[in-house]
Amino acid sequence: MRELIVVLGSVVFVTARWLPAAARRWAAAGAAAVVLIGAVTLLPDPRWQMLVVLAADLLTGLGWLLARRRRVRWWLALPATLGCLALVVGGGVAAWALPVPVFPPPYGPSPVGTTVAQWTDPGRDEPGTPETGDRRTVVVQLWYPAREAGSGARYLGRTRPEAEAVAAGEARYLGVPAAALSALPRAHSHATSGAPPADGRFPVVLFSPGLGSVRSQNTAWAEDLASRGYLVAGIDHPFDSAAVVLADGRTVRTRIAATGDPAEDERRRTRWTQVRADDLRFVLSRLGDPAGGPLVGRADTRRVAATGHSIGGAAAMRAAEQDSRITAVINLDGGLNPGQGPVRQPVLALTHDATGKAGAAYLARLASVLDRGAAAGYRLTVPGSAHLTFTDAPLFLPPVPSVAGSLGRTESIRVTAQITAAFLDATLRDRPIDLPSELARHGDLHIHRPAT
Repeated sequence: MRELIVVLGSVVFVTARWLPAAARRWAAAGAAAVVLIGAVTLLPDPRWQMLVVLAADLLTGLGWLLARRRRVRWWLALPATLGCLALVVGGGVAAWALPVPVFPPPYGPSPVGTTVAQWTDPGRDEPGTPETGDRRTVVVQLWYPAREAGSGARYLGRTRPEAEAVAAGEARYLGVPAAALSALPRAHSHATSGAPPADGRFPVVLFSPGLGSVRSQNTAWAEDLASRGYLVAGIDHPFDSAAVVLADGRTVRTRIAATGDPAEDERRRTRWTQVRADDLRFVLSRLGDPAGGPLVGRADTRRVAATGHSIGGAAAMRAAEQDSRITAVINLDGGLNPGQGPVRQPVLALTHDATGKAGAAYLARLASVLDRGAAAGYRLTVPGSAHLTFTDAPLFLPPVPSVAGSLGRTESIRVTAQITAAFLDATLRDRPIDLPSELARHGDLHIHRPAT
């Protein structure tokens, strides 16, 4: 709202010269006061978009001072006005298109706590480094029902510098200017860092993010599930995630890159999917370890869902195939490895409207795996969705349908939360839900029944 006031005041200030003489000075003075007050409220940390707007105000103010000393020809003043107006409009549009994400309140009844842990697997070598004896380490963020609400946790990191390092790493990985994601470290979610957990034991939801993405990719979704009584564990996969800040302050950057050779890229994808699946299984073991972890005794490891987005969805499917401790699977618009076998657990696969030859091939491969499963599989195509709809991206990316879908910033979060919560309530909590009817309310549902 403060930014909007500054932009509107700047529009009036920049264009006031062209108002009737009786209104010109009053409009300019009033607009200047609004802009000045708004600018002060944005200090000491204004966004770059607002700096562009304020630069136009400064140039306009210099123009007003020059006009007091000498007469300025209209054919000089008009281009200057149009240039400053373009800066104001451009800065305002950029601020709207790339906002500081505002997280919708979780829909469940419980306050939400969050904490971050770093765990090392003594039984696995680190696949991202050549050093012998370097053990696999992951960073895990936990969201859980808390006893009481508090101040919101920072998005993307425990501190502002960590969040800025992660945002810069994501921008570098995506090949976009760092300014495109500079709003993210300013955001706070609804969870309270370090809040005491509520009483009881909570079903576990393991989450693997998309290729190059980070543990906090689905914060809004994780907080919603935690408010409904689940313990969500989002995993940073070092050397795969764009940037992972370790406990000693080191930032581990991704080493995932395309080679241009389709066969080699497929081999790398398969290998890293297996690494992610092993990470999911390791985190599950740590959550069930009575001797370790920040939430000892709170994780109900008899009720576990492996979930993931994009390649994380493929990792969740792979982990479920290999680990009988996993009770259910949620694949958020994720692919499948060529060697993916059938799974014993019920599966929910959310997809966008995949079209074309590649889309048809993906859907056929997914249907083949679900058809051979030992439990019911549900494939739900959500109208108006895109690949990033099932993440936090609609909260901070431009509302371009091909990128973030057309459901809207908060509606994307609500739809994903409602669908997945219904599936988890039915599969992990055995609640009497007419799951096919509930899922069908949200899109095009295909049910894959087990052969026996």
